[in-house]
Amino acid sequence: MNKTKLINCFFAHRRKDIEKYATQAEEIQIKVLQRLIKDACHTEWGKKHGFTNVKDYESFIVSSPVNTYEELKGYIDRMRHGESDVLWKGKVRWFAKSSGTTNDKSKFIPVSKECLHDTHYRGGTDAVVIYLGNHPQSKLFEGKALILGGSHTPNYNLPQSLVGDLSAILIENISPFVNHFRIPSKEIALISDFEEKREKIASAAIKEDVTNLSGVPSWMMSVLTRVMEITGKQHLEDVWPHLEVFFHGGVSFTPYREQYKQLITRPDMHYMETYNASEGFFGLQTNPLDPAMTLMIDYGVFYEFIPMNEINKEHPTVIPLWAVETGKNYAMVISTSGGLWRYMIGDTVRFTQKSPYKFIITGRTKFFINAFGEELIVDNAENGLRAACEATGAQIREYTAAPVYMNAEGKCRHQWVIEFACPPTSLDTFAHTLDRKLQEINSDYEAKRYKDITLQPLEIIPARQGLFNDWLKSKGKLGGQHKIPRLSNTRSFIEEILSMNHN
Repeated sequence: MNKTKLINCFFAHRRKDIEKYATQAEEIQIKVLQRLIKDACHTEWGKKHGFTNVKDYESFIVSSPVNTYEELKGYIDRMRHGESDVLWKGKVRWFAKSSGTTNDKSKFIPVSKECLHDTHYRGGTDAVVIYLGNHPQSKLFEGKALILGGSHTPNYNLPQSLVGDLSAILIENISPFVNHFRIPSKEIALISDFEEKREKIASAAIKEDVTNLSGVPSWMMSVLTRVMEITGKQHLEDVWPHLEVFFHGGVSFTPYREQYKQLITRPDMHYMETYNASEGFFGLQTNPLDPAMTLMIDYGVFYEFIPMNEINKEHPTVIPLWAVETGKNYAMVISTSGGLWRYMIGDTVRFTQKSPYKFIITGRTKFFINAFGEELIVDNAENGLRAACEATGAQIREYTAAPVYMNAEGKCRHQWVIEFACPPTSLDTFAHTLDRKLQEINSDYEAKRYKDITLQPLEIIPARQGLFNDWLKSKGKLGGQHKIPRLSNTRSFIEEILSMNHN
């Protein structure tokens, strides 16, 4: 029996637990909430909000407000300075520097030892559990996993306390057993300079038998491109003949799918989406034929949701998981074993089914364009770009979009800056197809585009190669889990990017 089959035998009981998601979701989530309340009842937050008197979901929502990072920031900063029993029991030593935004303000998300193990590592393990369940003939553990990560630094110079990318915190604390199956070494993985790290990862990885990849699609592609340059090979399977799966997350895979298909041509290559954020591990693609992810409901996370049409209300409706409806967009609210209480994470989701609960990520509460009532979200953009690429043979490396506000003649439009990996056969056809698809899937956008009365046809500005990486580098955000803001309601990002769009 090979190592993979032996390890897979130990996962059978976990697959049975996950099967209970379909019939026992409410009971499972209530148990999670009760456990979180019990563990935090003697913290400062727990005492302030009467956690000893919280017996059920109804009393929980009465006792605790919905929070953004701004409401919790003061508590978190005290935790970073070493105070114990503030938002979560004991002393929290690790803080994930959030890359959910690309402005100058960073968020520091507490990662307790409980959160590390009952959420983040559990999610990583479950990704393997589910993958092996779907592919029992896998030889995943006969080779190595190439896992990309960011970097970390000391936290206020406190002993054994770190702040940095979540991936770096995970690598720093990873078990010796997992280290046996992964590359690169911890010393290389935690290098802060991405260009230096990419070179060392690529040089080390070509000597190994890599069977699986894990990371953000954009940064993984950068590393794999360097692997191809060093080896002179045409396809990645020529370097790693036993490569079988890419566990990807962090950004939408849509703009990168065709590039990966060209790089990895073997027909039995698998792709599995994961939803692992600084705040927690939330979802896994459990069916290879269904792009929707299953919400992982027995980790250290209790879920609530706000309908998107109420997101800016002073007192929005907040509902538990068992009250959501399919086909509607919701902003996600979480309570976690890291001490985030009824915290608005900033992501938006849409459920596709309820037994078990499956969803797709539709965007960010801050990343959208609604300058003229068009309510364009990232999910719309991804679908529109997919159609435009299919119509013109284009491949997209990166993109961002923002409104161009009304001039003296009342003319306005959306402006897209797109870095193509493969340019379209016709830029006009690409723009027209994108515009038509957006109208097809978004009735508000369609109404604003009607006869060009409000919105004029969208504008596409091709970006020079490397523009977006150069912009991230100028911000000190190259590599790790840093992301390009896909849509913005202001022109701050796009103006900075356009100012660098020169040869």
